[in-house]
Amino acid sequence: MVNIVTEITDLLKSGGASVVGFADMRALPANIRHDLPRAISFAVALDPKIVASIKDGPTMEYYNEYKRANALLGKLGEIAADFLQRKGCRAMTFAATHEGIDFSTNSTILPHKTVATLAGLGWIGKCALLVTEQFGSAIRINRVLTDVPLTAATPIVESRCGECTACVDACPGHAPKGVNWASDKYRDLFFDAGACRDAAREMAYKKVGIKDTFCGICMAVCPWTIKYVKNNLNDQ
Repeated sequence: MVNIVTEITDLLKSGGASVVGFADMRALPANIRHDLPRAISFAVALDPKIVASIKDGPTMEYYNEYKRANALLGKLGEIAADFLQRKGCRAMTFAATHEGIDFSTNSTILPHKTVATLAGLGWIGKCALLVTEQFGSAIRINRVLTDVPLTAATPIVESRCGECTACVDACPGHAPKGVNWASDKYRDLFFDAGACRDAAREMAYKKVGIKDTFCGICMAVCPWTIKYVKNNLNDQ
């Protein structure tokens, strides 16, 4: 008999997810996880050709790819939640971006990337993006919270960036502070989110003429992302 982890993984991947993981959320306060003990974390990889083109700043192609991935993640969340609810389980899905963000602090009480680290999908880079071994940070992520007793992965609790400073050196806003992330470390100790926001808005308007907050430079220069791009472009 196919177990529910396999069913959900196959369902999401057949719909376009690039990677799927499962997290035990019970170590977090009940209110921020809506009193649901488990989570499904899933990601959609960005087009490697488009990612390769943004080391000097965002492009319209990247902006459209960013929106495509977010729309797909929203759809996948709805599919997974509907699947679980039809089985009589509780399930909550979320938007892939701007979900519960307090724009005065540029933060949310439960970031998608926090759930992803709990699901073993990756770690947080010096640039505050999720970094995965398979895709680098060239991904967008989402989650579904649920009460299904899923078998959870081992959380990733420490950075694997080591001494790398690629994103630190490339950031136009000097947002990364060059400090490695750990799960017990506040974001402000290693990353200035306000500086990132301001620089990203400036880059989006300068390069594309759009008043939005997107940049992508730190993602594109990450060695893990570059490995993903090279591997996929060489296969084509």
